[in-house]
Amino acid sequence: MMEQKEPYYKVIVALSIVIPLAVAVLFRVDIPGYDFSFLPPIYAALNGVTAVLLMISYWAIRNGRRKTHKRINLVCVAFSAAFLVMYILYHMTSEETRYGGEGIMRSIYYFILVTHISLSAVIVPLILFTLSRALAGNFERHKRLAKFTFPVWLYVAISGVVVYLMISPYYK
Repeated sequence: MMEQKEPYYKVIVALSIVIPLAVAVLFRVDIPGYDFSFLPPIYAALNGVTAVLLMISYWAIRNGRRKTHKRINLVCVAFSAAFLVMYILYHMTSEETRYGGEGIMRSIYYFILVTHISLSAVIVPLILFTLSRALAGNFERHKRLAKFTFPVWLYVAISGVVVYLMISPYYK
């Protein structure tokens, strides 16, 4: 059987390149005079809720609840997009916060942070390709890719909360 063409391939590749580049560029932009210091606990909570919803979504599809699975995953995509906007807004308007822990905790923090950031860039195309395959009705290819997307997305969501909890005592 011939494989279907990847829906929205060019758009997904473009977004997968533009989003990480935009984040990197916007991190260097400093807009003083605004106080968005209230955002980190909100976007950390969004990550936490996304992690829980991803697990519920996994349960839903394993139990044949396709509509529930679809709705939950669309909410997760929206939450992840909202996280990204808030994260960028906070970092454009706030001073950098450095982790103040020492010893093994410092190493653990930086390991989690580096893997979280690296996989955050990787997860964008994974989510978009997985989503586009489902929306196009290409469920066999969706399922094959979702086996990789789900654990990576879940790790990114959970590690985002862990990074927040570890660095929050050092916010000014």
